[in-house]
Amino acid sequence: MDVQYVRFVLALLFVLGLIGLLAFVLRRLGLGGVRISPAFRGNARKTERRLSVGEVATVDTRHRLVLVRRDGVEHLVLLGANSDLLIESNIEAPDQPPSSDAASFQQTLRTAGEQKP
Repeated sequence: MDVQYVRFVLALLFVLGLIGLLAFVLRRLGLGGVRISPAFRGNARKTERRLSVGEVATVDTRHRLVLVRRDGVEHLVLLGANSDLLIESNIEAPDQPPSSDAASFQQTLRTAGEQKP
């Protein structure tokens, strides 16, 4: 009877090991997925939040691109296992009107294009 318990425990450990191995392989292939807590989503509360995560994109198994919105301005950040990198900052959010700096820059581009022969 004791042999049956030992076999049961060994079989259970074997199955749990196979599940762990499958999870490890899926993570290495980039199929693990990223779960974002509802507390970090922009629509978690009815009050307007200043900080939210717009989108998350998996680059590879160790890197994620995250679009973070703060006060109507978006920032693109590359998150890695050992380091983080700011790719682009002060991106105008789509629901915000362009700032006067952006409008003056666009006007400068238009006038420069008109002056070409």
